[in-house]
Amino acid sequence: MTVDAQKETRGFQTEAKQLLHLMIHSLYSNKEIFLRELISNASDAADKLRFEAVSNGDLYEGDSDLKIRISFDKDAKTLTISDNGIGMTRAEVIENLGTIAKSGTAQFMQKLSGDQKKDAQLIGQFGVGFYSAFIVADKVVVTSRRAGTAAAEGVRWECDGDAEFSVETVEKAQRGMTVELHLKDDALEFADNWRLRTIIKKYSDHIAIPVVMLKPIPAGEDAPEVPEDEVINTATALWTRSRSEVTDDEYNEFYKHISHDYSEPVSWSHNRVEGSLDYTSLLYLPSRAPYDLYNRDATRGLKLYVQRTFIMDDAEQFLPLYLRFMKGVVDSNDLSLNVSREILQKDPNIDSMRGALTKRVLDMLAKLAANEPEKYQSFWNEFGQVIKEGPAEDFANREKIAKLLRFSSTHTDKADQDQSLEAYVARMQEGQEKIYYIAAENINTAKSSPHLEVFRKKGIEVLLLVDRVDEWLMSHLAEFDGKSFQDVGKGELDLGKLDSEEEKQAQEKVAEQLKPLLDRVKTVLTEQVAEVRITHRLTDSPACVVVAEHDMGAQMRRILESAGQKVPDSKPIFELNPEHPLVKKLEQESSETRFVDLAHILFDQANLAEGAQLQDPAAYVQRLNKLLLELSH
Repeated sequence: MTVDAQKETRGFQTEAKQLLHLMIHSLYSNKEIFLRELISNASDAADKLRFEAVSNGDLYEGDSDLKIRISFDKDAKTLTISDNGIGMTRAEVIENLGTIAKSGTAQFMQKLSGDQKKDAQLIGQFGVGFYSAFIVADKVVVTSRRAGTAAAEGVRWECDGDAEFSVETVEKAQRGMTVELHLKDDALEFADNWRLRTIIKKYSDHIAIPVVMLKPIPAGEDAPEVPEDEVINTATALWTRSRSEVTDDEYNEFYKHISHDYSEPVSWSHNRVEGSLDYTSLLYLPSRAPYDLYNRDATRGLKLYVQRTFIMDDAEQFLPLYLRFMKGVVDSNDLSLNVSREILQKDPNIDSMRGALTKRVLDMLAKLAANEPEKYQSFWNEFGQVIKEGPAEDFANREKIAKLLRFSSTHTDKADQDQSLEAYVARMQEGQEKIYYIAAENINTAKSSPHLEVFRKKGIEVLLLVDRVDEWLMSHLAEFDGKSFQDVGKGELDLGKLDSEEEKQAQEKVAEQLKPLLDRVKTVLTEQVAEVRITHRLTDSPACVVVAEHDMGAQMRRILESAGQKVPDSKPIFELNPEHPLVKKLEQESSETRFVDLAHILFDQANLAEGAQLQDPAAYVQRLNKLLLELSH
């Protein structure tokens, strides 16, 4: 770092250098996007000034006429975007423009695929739109002064897209920020009045403050004159307009503006509520999950306006956490302008609005699932695990959420989570009273679990739960459509009316006959199992392990243990298949040594079939090798 009086030169972080390199080499397939990003940032700066000025009107400094100004100089090859919004201090400029890592650059770099078009869409997900300026500029100069500071406290940030940037203190009479782009030779198309007007109308017509084109510096004596200070956009907040007046393209562009996402939304809901509460909502269902979707502490929420005055960017009080992926705007006439985050949390109107908006989102999803199942499946693939958090967090809407859930199932050979609970219930066998499921580490383990053997034999469908959140989900989802859920790997297996009385009596008789064998195995495995019993859930495997009815499942136990959390000690139940040749051999084994070895081998194999790790793998290998050697002689 070099310092000259108030000027200093700093180096970007390694990740930032890589990102700038991508920008400079035209990562975007559509260069004009840069202008939308810079205008969007200027609009946000105006919104933030309005918010702070609610409690401190002096921040306007006698100028409350907020605008975004665009100008260009074709001869100098420059394009300038300026605003009189909140502005930034020197420290804020260094923090926000000098690190880039605040936008999740590490995750961004990891997700790059090498496909230029796909990678360009990632930029919006990671909030690094300012740096799109380097697609068209070989040098960017930012001059800023924060509202409420002295004119001598302005700051200039300059970067030529290389490894360094400079920051110096300058005087700036007007608050706000000016971004000056020194255009590349292949980007001079953007130093053109008509080209800029077209881009502004296309992407930023909905911006709630005027976007003004200043009179351009003529490129020659024959250059056409255009009106000075011409307002290009309608400057009307889109959500305040009637739905019949807004086109699909306008809805799509507004979504991209508020979300900084380059993909179009799946759907949206624009609604005006009048009555005991008076508010407007415009809610969007994204098509792509953000990189921090599973970070429950990440900023989230809707943009909040009160009587068209911007209040905050991430008002998290209006939707529950499991709907944190939703984007949109809420504008209410029933909240006072001096509302704060603490007041919002206690305002009864917020609770009412939260309930109504949550219902609206769930209705959006239900409509999408019913009318456009392919689109819903794409949505589920992106956001399904977050929706699964819902039943635990939103008891009132548990039934609605349950209808939205999708799972893998033995009904199909596909690994996709594309089976609804409604479809499962519709396929249930006559006399079937429960919805059966199995939780496993992954889809292959689930499909090959010995617990499914009797269900395949009887043609009973089983849901395959393989997401980390699944076992936690099922602990909060007691029933669906009057049918209770049953984990086939927990407790006694009761197929109810699906087992005949003759089958049940035969099972009891076999259990009584083999009681001496069960006691003998229990003695051998007394330190490892809670109980040894006969099973009738197996047809091909000799044994399986079962979790006791009220114990923590194996999937949840592994998750907590991998996170370093202490979990209660528990022992599994060991079940033997009386019809299997190995169990019959075990029953007839006279050598105590071979009996012990075979009992341990069967127990270890049962654990391996569940995807568990053996406590003593070396001992298992030794016993197995010993048995193989005996069989070979």
